[in-house]
Amino acid sequence: MENYLLEELVTFAKTKTLAKTAAALNVTQPTITRGMQKLEDELNVPLFDRQPNRITLTATGQLAAREAAKLLTQQRAFVTTVQNFNRSLTVLPVETTLPGPLILLKHLQPQLPPNLRVNHQLIAPNQIIPHLTNRQAALIFSDQELFTDTVESRFIGNENLIVHLQKFMYQANQQRITFKELAGLSFVVLNAIGIWKTIIQQAIPDAKFLYQPQRTAFTEITKYSDFPYFSTNLTPLESPQATNPAAEDNRVAIPITDTSAHLPIYVNYLISERSRLTPLLQQFTTAWPN
Repeated sequence: MENYLLEELVTFAKTKTLAKTAAALNVTQPTITRGMQKLEDELNVPLFDRQPNRITLTATGQLAAREAAKLLTQQRAFVTTVQNFNRSLTVLPVETTLPGPLILLKHLQPQLPPNLRVNHQLIAPNQIIPHLTNRQAALIFSDQELFTDTVESRFIGNENLIVHLQKFMYQANQQRITFKELAGLSFVVLNAIGIWKTIIQQAIPDAKFLYQPQRTAFTEITKYSDFPYFSTNLTPLESPQATNPAAEDNRVAIPITDTSAHLPIYVNYLISERSRLTPLLQQFTTAWPN
């Protein structure tokens, strides 16, 4: 059974008319009519209730449309998985749900395999297993420890949150600080920080967060203002310009002691890839800062 027939059936179920189905698929209405008749002939069941000026799906047609949609999704997943697997033979794709590991990967770049390719756009946590399963990624950094029949995780290290405060603020005169002590302050924050955004918003609900979509804007604001900002124990692995945007920064860096300010970081991967990835995972663990 040819895919275009299934596409026509699924599209008709959505659009409800032959004319709209033809327009959506960029073909003529007679083409759709012939395709629907051919599909009925191949299945040997009535899919449509044909009236003088109206055509609708029968109950069987509705079921066929739902099953056709599932089949098309499975076929697309099949193609994607095969293509990604072939790509993985020459390229080692890496993804992450939070930005800290990107710093580590950049720091280690000269030592990493030349075929390693990093996606710098953060993915959502619910994409981890699908991206591993269809081989879009060979390994994914996250704060989730996952164990299924096909996926497992390895602990790499903890990412610890640090706040940078103007040194003349009374909160800055201490070696440790809690989220509660940061209540009411305004912070400049990068927008793409993954789970950290939820953590700081929940931990300091009465704070103001000035989210910046680009690092250049974030750097400029931290350079020419005294707004507090956050970093982690991974930040020192960046270049001096990235870690200390102001040549004479008058802030002090203070570790945050709350449990939620310390995230365990894992690498998620397919169990079948364990032996191939083990040396790389060990390299990540060794390089991860305390």
